[in-house]
Amino acid sequence: MRIPDLPSNPDFVRFQPECGQRFVLTVDTEEEFDWLKPIAREEHTVHTVARLAKFQEFCEGQQVVPIYLIDYPIATSPAAQEILRPAIAAGKAEVGVQLHPWVNPPHEEDVTEYNTFAGNLPHDLERAKFRTLRDAIERGFGATPLIYRAGRYGVGPNSADILADGGIAIDSSVRSSFDYSAGGGPNFRGFPLRPYWLNRDKALMEMPLTTVYWGPLRQLGPWLYPQMWRVPRLRGVLARIGLLERIPLTPEGVTSEEAIRGIDIAIDEGLPVLVFSFHSPSLAPGYTPYVRSEDDLDRLYSWWRDVFGYLKQRGVANTRVKDLIASVALA
Repeated sequence: MRIPDLPSNPDFVRFQPECGQRFVLTVDTEEEFDWLKPIAREEHTVHTVARLAKFQEFCEGQQVVPIYLIDYPIATSPAAQEILRPAIAAGKAEVGVQLHPWVNPPHEEDVTEYNTFAGNLPHDLERAKFRTLRDAIERGFGATPLIYRAGRYGVGPNSADILADGGIAIDSSVRSSFDYSAGGGPNFRGFPLRPYWLNRDKALMEMPLTTVYWGPLRQLGPWLYPQMWRVPRLRGVLARIGLLERIPLTPEGVTSEEAIRGIDIAIDEGLPVLVFSFHSPSLAPGYTPYVRSEDDLDRLYSWWRDVFGYLKQRGVANTRVKDLIASVALA
């Protein structure tokens, strides 16, 4: 199955029943750049790497194992290696691949918005960039990555084959209910939330990021929400009056109260895995639109405390990539 293709009859992954419902915390661990400017190959920094130490300590205190999805500037950062390698070796963190093609060698393509979606690149170039990054992660962090997310969720028709041949077991690039086709990326409207097989023979599964609809109109959400793209303010109006709200499980632009409503929906729908995500530059003020001050950063950590506490209350345990893979029911 090609990852950007809407599965008409998905082959859902079945997990051992004793595993119950679980959650993973994925961190898009990447360089800093100005999100309001056109993407450039050179104009980036890695200052927020230093903040990973505090976040890792925080997660260990919460007994949560973060999955760091690392791109090339982070994979080749000695500071990132020094901070994360001991935690990965101790099983207190995991590492995966996140491909930002514009900062990832080989640099053979023009930097355009279309080409920032790795799946739009020629097969050989997408494969070469992936292999370069995967090998850099193995060297720098002493672990073989088993999970992948395309930067900007930009998978393409060749991505699944490249990942399966490259030893990846889980792709987590599908952001259900979001559409990136205006810039040349994939459209994930209508995609499932449950993990499903992309290639059962090669043991490659898709684990979509979790986004749910909440409110009395939530059953109409997959149809109604996209219809309002011309008047996006209507989406805000429906959310404010409690009729319809799209809730991705992220602290970026989502309050903890909203996230908890989303968690309830995901649990009630019986999702076996809840996938949380955020961007590592949000760990310092001034690098993303979501964290502009130290007060915003305090709220980010409070968000995670609230969410972790609620997940524990609801009996949803944290899990790791290797444990997910081990818990797959093969028969």
